[in-house]
Amino acid sequence: MQPWVHLGQATTPGGDTLRLARRGHEFSIKLGGGTELMNSRLSGSEEALATLVIERLAAAGNAAPRLMIGGLGMGFTLRAAQAATGPEARFQVVEIVPQIVEWARGPMSELFGESLADPRAEVVVADVGARIRAAAGAEAAADRWDGILLDVDNGPEGLTRPGNNGLYTEAGLAAARQALAPGGILAVWSAFPDGNFGRRIGRAGFEVETLTVRAGRTGKGARHTIWLGRRD
Repeated sequence: MQPWVHLGQATTPGGDTLRLARRGHEFSIKLGGGTELMNSRLSGSEEALATLVIERLAAAGNAAPRLMIGGLGMGFTLRAAQAATGPEARFQVVEIVPQIVEWARGPMSELFGESLADPRAEVVVADVGARIRAAAGAEAAADRWDGILLDVDNGPEGLTRPGNNGLYTEAGLAAARQALAPGGILAVWSAFPDGNFGRRIGRAGFEVETLTVRAGRTGKGARHTIWLGRRD
């Protein structure tokens, strides 16, 4: 078996270390002492984060959504959104760790292909919570989003950055609701179920769906959870 080759290291705003490694065509990003945050072999649930939202928006008559994607990662959610929409869709990917964007354009470029050159997409290095709050305070409807897709932690708690905890509180969820256009959808990815969080989304004024999806594209692998909250 081929050994893992270390490709890069980054520090999160919370002070944790991220490590990028490669083995053949497989990439892995791990946190600190070894918790794997993402692996290029397991993209199914990250892709579903986009396709589930896009399918529901399209069924409601919105075929050209504006989506904010929290967390670039290995680009699975972005590429799934690009593949599922037409030329009028728009995507803003918000990534707080600048090295992850550098890795996407450098050592992981074979994964990303031409996705970052897509004129429909922009990548900004920023705090997604701050971006959500800014949109929540916008007066113009055009400054709100049809979908906000969050995959910045392993679940509804600030794993990679303690400041992310605010995203999952009732106040944070209320801000996300306000940042959405009517009929917009908040989607949150998690490596594990959390019934309390699903109820919290409902208390924030969303119509909630809780879905279980497999980590792998072929319907195998670990079961992950995606919450979808629609703003009526």
